Amino acid sequence: MRLATIRTTDGTRAVRLDGDRAVETGHADVGELLTEPDWRSVAEAADGPAHDRAGLDLAPVVPRPGKIICVGVNYAAHIAEMGRERPQYPTVFAKFAEALVGAHDDVVLPAASQAVDWEAELAVVIGRPVRHADEATAAEAIAGYSVLNDVTARDWQNRTLQWLQGKTFEATTPFGPELVTPDEAGEGLDLTCTVDGETVQSANTADLVFGPVAAVAYLSTILTLQPGDVIATGTPGGVGHARKPPRYLAPGSVLTTSISGLGECRNVCVEEKRA
Repeated sequence: MRLATIRTTDGTRAVRLDGDRAVETGHADVGELLTEPDWRSVAEAADGPAHDRAGLDLAPVVPRPGKIICVGVNYAAHIAEMGRERPQYPTVFAKFAEALVGAHDDVVLPAASQAVDWEAELAVVIGRPVRHADEATAAEAIAGYSVLNDVTARDWQNRTLQWLQGKTFEATTPFGPELVTPDEAGEGLDLTCTVDGETVQSANTADLVFGPVAAVAYLSTILTLQPGDVIATGTPGGVGHARKPPRYLAPGSVLTTSISGLGECRNVCVEEKRA
């Protein structure tokens, strides 16, 4: 099943994607739909107003997650090329909902940063409350997957040992275009990122050190994960900051983030306009 959150003249709506149609489920967004204990059956049975899929205005697939938890340093090949040891535990940090934009929205380059970088990532969306999960329970808690780019202000990230300040600038993080349930998404997905048509990142999610199930199990030991919460699973090699010389996003850059079977986010970068 494929789900999305769309913008309409009456506000956002959760939809089930059927071929060339998008059928409303009766919920304001996918996050609200996922709070239904039997959300999958509810979505399958939905028969609300239908929209032409080709003309959808896509919001972030979950517009306001209660939590966005990101995993860093998580692709084995990337770790090896940096000369680091394979981590024993996930490196985790947070992002806030204000950072999210839709799959085709502009990415706003913060005026305060001169070093805005790309980070293509697989996003995991939680579909039921989960705490102290074993692998089987963690797998059952995953509602589906989506595409995310953890666009990062490197100069702010590296101001201190804590990364958050560079990771959550407003309107920087594409998230979408849709949520794809695990049975349809499959495993071992190809992930790519292009900037102005040039491929800058290419990897397969099978190379993740801590995959989706392991990440859910680990994080659920710390706190309860709730429906609609998002886990960004990390980025592979090819980021701009590691290049010689470094390369960053600029106004007019076209950032495209794709994952096989999940779709793509295509976003134009624009300058921040201060009032």
